[in-house]
Amino acid sequence: MKPDDPLLKILVCPIDKGPLSLLLPDDVLYNPRLRRRYPIIDTIPQLLPSSGEQVTETEHEAILRRLPPDERPSDAPC
Repeated sequence: MKPDDPLLKILVCPIDKGPLSLLLPDDVLYNPRLRRRYPIIDTIPQLLPSSGEQVTETEHEAILRRLPPDERPSDAPC
C-alpha cells in the first residue's frame, strides 16, 4: 500500500470508525486515538478488531513523532 492509495481515504478503524494512518516502512495502519495498529499482509489490510494490536505508551509516542501534524489526535503533544 502506498501513501497516495485512494483506498486510504475510505478505510476506517473497525472499532471507532475513525481514520487510520499508514505507517511506512512498517506496512501497518495505525489508529492514534485507540493506540492500535493493524497489519497489512500481502497488500491486504487486516481490519478485523481481533487483528489489531495495542501499542505501548513508548511505541505510541514514537509513532506520533512520525505522523504528519494533521494526522495526530488533538490531545497529542507537538
